[in-house]
Amino acid sequence: MPRPPKATQSPPKPAPNGIEIRNARMHNLKGIHVTLPRHKLVVVTGLSGSGKSSLIFDTLYAEGQRRYVESLSSYARQFLQRMPKPEVDDIRGLSPAMAIDQHHLARNPRSTVGTTTEIYDYMRLLFARCGHTLDPASGLEVKAHRTEDVVKEAMDWRKQDSHQELSVCAPLPTVENARVQENWELLQQHLEDLLQRGYTRLKSIRSTGGESPMLGIQEVLDSKSLAKASKSDTGHWHLVLDRLVPPDQEGLSRLSEAVEQAWVEGDGQACLVMGRMVKTFSQRFELEGKAFEAPSLQLFNFSGPYGACPRCEGFGSILGIDPDLVIPDKRRSVYDGAIAPWKGEKMGEWNEALIHAAAKFRFPIHKPYQELSDEFKSLLWKGNKHFEGLDAFFRMLEENTYKIQYRVMLSRYRGKTTCPDCQGTRLRQDASWVHLLGEDGTRWNLHQWMTQPAGDLWALLKNFKVQASDAEAARRPLEEIVRRLGYLCDLGLEYLTMHRLSNSLSGGESQRIKLATTLGSSLVGSLYILDEPSIGLHQRDSLRLVQLLYKLRDLGNTVVVVEHEPDLILAADHVVDIGPGAGHLGGNLVFEGPVSACSRIVTA
Repeated sequence: MPRPPKATQSPPKPAPNGIEIRNARMHNLKGIHVTLPRHKLVVVTGLSGSGKSSLIFDTLYAEGQRRYVESLSSYARQFLQRMPKPEVDDIRGLSPAMAIDQHHLARNPRSTVGTTTEIYDYMRLLFARCGHTLDPASGLEVKAHRTEDVVKEAMDWRKQDSHQELSVCAPLPTVENARVQENWELLQQHLEDLLQRGYTRLKSIRSTGGESPMLGIQEVLDSKSLAKASKSDTGHWHLVLDRLVPPDQEGLSRLSEAVEQAWVEGDGQACLVMGRMVKTFSQRFELEGKAFEAPSLQLFNFSGPYGACPRCEGFGSILGIDPDLVIPDKRRSVYDGAIAPWKGEKMGEWNEALIHAAAKFRFPIHKPYQELSDEFKSLLWKGNKHFEGLDAFFRMLEENTYKIQYRVMLSRYRGKTTCPDCQGTRLRQDASWVHLLGEDGTRWNLHQWMTQPAGDLWALLKNFKVQASDAEAARRPLEEIVRRLGYLCDLGLEYLTMHRLSNSLSGGESQRIKLATTLGSSLVGSLYILDEPSIGLHQRDSLRLVQLLYKLRDLGNTVVVVEHEPDLILAADHVVDIGPGAGHLGGNLVFEGPVSACSRIVTA
């Protein structure tokens, strides 16, 4: 019996050259078929209400999101809302889709332009790696020394005198405490412990300078009176770890071992002594006995409890007395009643006291508030010995809040004000002491960068060079910061500062910031959908927007833009026109093809 012939397998369907949307019927769409070419800039245009968003967002993007969710495991899908399938027969050749719409970026009140674009993350990394903490009082740099620093100093001393003996010492805090407290029994125990561990010598280093005499531990213990021996020596006793002629390159290992041992015995401190020269080194991050916080990523993170300002908790503002409510009309002078709470029979006494005392410190009571110098404005709030200022006035109100009239008055002038502790930086005070040092001697802290407009900051950083020792560590973060700032400027957002709140941006600004963030991530092979990115953009910036869309396309992505702007339509590789009218008069495919064919139709 002959065998039945084998079923022939049908050849696989060829992969589509573009994204095919077949029989789309969402909302007012009338079963249209569209093919969007891959790796091109596609503009979908038409009248408002013609069905552009129904085709691109409610059909194309919705199906892309639905397929992504369906590709997840059943465990992951249980945490996600099930997405309905849009009214379309099939969409072939669909890439991973990403929509950049006009919705606000985030509802988080801590979200800023810097955090959204990830520029702030690179700034944090840069300052954590290359930041130098400067003492706010003296301006000196705070450093934690390493063994290499001590060895380098010893080699520099060797160049001055290659024959004099060098001692590596360690301070003894427990011994010095026993001497100060005159606890001679405890002092003897410490010295005997050192002797048992193999140490034999001490150095007496005087704060007044001069030679540092050597003391034998056994000789001190054998003296008739340990108390008398301790009181007769006015220096601070240091343990001698090693004595050697300042070494050449071959003896560096012995010196390094002595320094490492000094760190342990001296509780993080070591000392070099050569003749009259004495220098102390510390592994602690401190200067002149004052401890500082070492730069780290957590120190510059205002979203975490470690780096956030304790008073405003990282929000940059608190509920306090709003100066704009206290002085609502800044065109008025103090004499004309510019200060709102200082009116009436009782509260007006505060204003009268200022007017009567103004001549004693030459306060211009007849000059409008907006024309006063910063010094006089500050004086108006802080007061002086001749009158009590606004701060004292509101303290008086708070002390008498048991009276309802004072509570009502306080509520009138309360509002969101800049945090007085962090001055709006959102970070703890230590973060403002960390500076980035330029090759030209300039110094910048993080707050100064965050408060500059993006255009000014980009102009500064594209030519900014850190000092040579930090150049390699700073190279990559600086490149990323400059690149992302350039995208913001190209999108016409050079006026935004990095600490501007995300929820204060308009829809067009939010969309362009998302686009700048997308360009910074450099994704490839994706489908990007934008909703009228030219909204709020000046005409002269349209060309820069087109260039950025081209750059996104040239990375290997498909860019679909819903747009009315003629400049963007003419710059497209492919145009889809939906219409001809709006509502029930729309939903038809009027034109699909290259922009050159579209322009011929319009011309004809």
